[in-house]
Amino acid sequence: MPAAIRAMEQAFGQLSSGQALVPQRLSLGINESDVLLMPAYLRGSEQLGCKIVSVFGQNPPKGLPRVSALVVMLNATTGIPRAVVEGTFLTALRTGAATGLATKLLAKRDASVLAVYGAGTQARSQLEAVQCVRDIREVRIVSRTRQSAEAFAAEIEGPRVLIVQDRATALKGADIVVTATSSRIPVFDGDEVELGTHVNGVGSYRPDMREVDSSFVVRARIFVDSRAAALREAGDLIVPIKEGVISEADIEAELGELVNGDKEGRVSEQEITFFKSVGTAAQDVVVADLVLAVAEEKEMGIQISLLGQS
Repeated sequence: MPAAIRAMEQAFGQLSSGQALVPQRLSLGINESDVLLMPAYLRGSEQLGCKIVSVFGQNPPKGLPRVSALVVMLNATTGIPRAVVEGTFLTALRTGAATGLATKLLAKRDASVLAVYGAGTQARSQLEAVQCVRDIREVRIVSRTRQSAEAFAAEIEGPRVLIVQDRATALKGADIVVTATSSRIPVFDGDEVELGTHVNGVGSYRPDMREVDSSFVVRARIFVDSRAAALREAGDLIVPIKEGVISEADIEAELGELVNGDKEGRVSEQEITFFKSVGTAAQDVVVADLVLAVAEEKEMGIQISLLGQS
């Protein structure tokens, strides 16, 4: 995770400086499910790849993952495939790493209480990433089911862990909040968020999905992974913009602008900050390249030959 967080600095820095070519992801809707195609080319680091990810909400009752993915890495000079990387874990890794970077740049330095809404794969990587950048002493878990919350809690070592049923109670005294759910409606009352809190919103990725309400975004300074992507896909921002309570100009900065030193992050202990992530292929490509480099160094993986190649 620490290496993935450093890779996010590279991804977002290139994205915000115009060094990354990231077309709008193609979304294929199948009933209540989605298949996404996400290519990216990073000029500065000569990294090229594409992720195919499916999100099928009806899978968990069948014992199958809700999200599954593959990332294909290509040689940036020849276009020849370099590797196929399992992308489900990688997606959780890079999403967590983005939150780790955002938390490093935006949360109070002495932040120690984390509230997590959600108890799935994403929630686990979110916790891991936040622990890499802040000394977390208490974790509060809010989940739709007691069983999933208990399973998540049993895996956590070190901090005090609380399973909280009341969503407002989880916010009291929380320095950092993570929403990692598949909810289509806000998961807490934005008026209950205390001053000084940093919130990472990572679960919603479509215009009709929201994890935070309009009252919250009005109170917060807003940061995003990509302005273009957020304004196309983030219901957390699109809805309040349509309502007229905020405007596009209220987006303070992309994370890459903070990395590059072009914009300023947290400026006071009392302000509420909000990082909204919808995810970009630039993240997938840099982390997949990192995974590939480690695999090559440790001689892991399976070597295959494609038709017409030796």
